[in-house]
Amino acid sequence: MTRRERTDDSRPGEQGRAAGHARPHHEAAPQAEARPREAPAPPRLRPPAPRTAPGGAAGAGATTPPAERASASPAAARPREPRPLDAVDHDILRILQADGRASIRSVAEQVHVSRANAYARINRLVEDGVILGFGARVHHERAGQGASAYLTLRIVQNSWRTVHRQLRGLPGVAHIALVSGDFDVLVLVHSPDNRALRELVLTRLQAIPEILSTRTLLVFEEEEVGQSPESSAAPEHPADHPAR
Repeated sequence: MTRRERTDDSRPGEQGRAAGHARPHHEAAPQAEARPREAPAPPRLRPPAPRTAPGGAAGAGATTPPAERASASPAAARPREPRPLDAVDHDILRILQADGRASIRSVAEQVHVSRANAYARINRLVEDGVILGFGARVHHERAGQGASAYLTLRIVQNSWRTVHRQLRGLPGVAHIALVSGDFDVLVLVHSPDNRALRELVLTRLQAIPEILSTRTLLVFEEEEVGQSPESSAAPEHPADHPAR
């Protein structure tokens, strides 16, 4: 038997192996072709289960968004109107305006109510927006602001919101009011000295396009009405003190 015949008589497995060795390297076998690997499918997310009430049943407002719940109740959509004030409330306001650090006990004793009643009244005044906050009154001259002035402004019609927003960003502005009369806006400012006040008026204020004209009224002396005797300004001369 010839060599070729012996090769043909070999077993099928051996023929396949022999043929595989005989194929050039650049000819890949069909079953060895690289297939693009498919990306795994993203996991399926289940919607969260509704919260259940302590009794076991789902709560009525458990899955309702807060905005929808707020709009569902007409009472929550309307701002609460401040409740009317009585004589005791006005006395409490007068005391706190004179001394913002007055204790609840001191306020209750001065208006002749219990401490719990005074505490509830003050909280109600804060919640209704009658009391906007508690702060400190400052002696501006001793705090380094020796020059104060009232500024009257005439502005372009229908430009109050724009002017008001720009005035709030100026240094030393303590009070802004929209008024009627010969001018439109009244502003109270406190500055370290006259040079800083002049810079504020001539450079900052007159650079606002909506301001047509300004007028400066220097403050020679000022006093906040309603101060307690302890917080009033000290006498200017030692002879004003009574002899002890």
